[in-house]
Amino acid sequence: MGSQVTEVVHPDFREMVRVFVRIGFLSFGGPAGQIALMHRELVDERRWVEEEQYLHALNFCHLLPGPEAQQLATWIGWKLHGLRGGMAAGLLFVLPGAFIILALTILYAFAAKLDWFAALFLGIKAAVLAIVVQALLRIAGRALNTPFKKALAIAAFLALFLFAAPFPMVVLGAGAIGMVVAAARPEWLRIKVGAADVVTSPRPWGQSIRTTLVWGLIWAAPMGLILVTLGRDHVLWEIGSFFSQLAVVTFGGAYAVLAYMAQEAVQSHGWLSAGEMADGLGLAETTPGPLIMVTQFVGYLAAFRAPEPFTPLIAGLLGAALTSWVTFAPCFLWIFTFAPWIERMENSPRLKGGLAALTAAVVGVIANLAVWFFIHVLFARVGEFAAGPLRIGNPVWTTLDWGAALLAVLSAILLFGLKWNIIRVLGVAASGGLLLGQFI
Repeated sequence: MGSQVTEVVHPDFREMVRVFVRIGFLSFGGPAGQIALMHRELVDERRWVEEEQYLHALNFCHLLPGPEAQQLATWIGWKLHGLRGGMAAGLLFVLPGAFIILALTILYAFAAKLDWFAALFLGIKAAVLAIVVQALLRIAGRALNTPFKKALAIAAFLALFLFAAPFPMVVLGAGAIGMVVAAARPEWLRIKVGAADVVTSPRPWGQSIRTTLVWGLIWAAPMGLILVTLGRDHVLWEIGSFFSQLAVVTFGGAYAVLAYMAQEAVQSHGWLSAGEMADGLGLAETTPGPLIMVTQFVGYLAAFRAPEPFTPLIAGLLGAALTSWVTFAPCFLWIFTFAPWIERMENSPRLKGGLAALTAAVVGVIANLAVWFFIHVLFARVGEFAAGPLRIGNPVWTTLDWGAALLAVLSAILLFGLKWNIIRVLGVAASGGLLLGQFI
């Protein structure tokens, strides 16, 4: 009789779609809030997925690059209704936020030169400083539970901050170190190894290879079209190439990849400024869906500012659509390819070790992002101190923006002292920016 209480309910496809539409519009609060929302809706209230299955799938999604909450939604849809269920759940988790942030980005691109708009986003940029610090402390508290992990985090920060090391090299190098350490000294990473790690489930090689080929073609299709019609020199090819590479190395959540994206989009490609990058993050924080949707903001502005042969609006829409395609198509590839392997991946000590080390390095990556935002948001001019391999950002202290500094302190008090949620803090900071704009 007891098993009747915990029996899993299998919804029809129409009901599953209806629930994921609701989740898509309510998925605020970043990955933690989104994962908690799906747990309440799908495990606690509707019993569509067992608790143990949900946690195993979540751990599996942490092993993959990309937004873990969206991939978890895709896996649940796949579990309930196969390929069409995974497609529906994954898309509905993303599309509401994608359309909202696209509308806000269009407004931003056309209104960015207005004084009141600049004042509004002064407050948003200042609040983002406090939000990134909060993310840093939260992830560090959870991830750095051994001295070795703390050393990895410090090494990652120094490599990025002092030597401008490439982001992929840092995170993938940490993962490789973790896999080696997991075999030799698993206690350094707090990895448990035992009989549970022996897996006897089948190996679905054929299915995985076919899925990889099909979704690889889907992922590459728009890039092939751009190559034939516009060529390699067009901004859309640059956008697609960059964000396709980003989709492969986005381990550790959106905050981790933001450092790499900001470094490349601002400094290497010149698509937008550091302040605009912070504006985009502020927009993504206030909309539902994965925080990685900030990539759409970057893609829109990059194409909007180099539109030929299109109009700026059409080019921006194409840039945003292409960015979303190459960001999320790989998520479906990973899930549909590796979902049948979930038991093996979940119980592999080497993979666990690689993920643990990578997560520790991500703390250093986010620390670098926090320092980078701090320098570029609070100072109007930033130089560079270079000596041999050293490359350190050097702010011109006389260019301190006291208004942004004041709003950053206010945001930190509201976020850490009064425990306000992110949307309320962003609202107050934006209002403060408008108020200050009347006096400057």
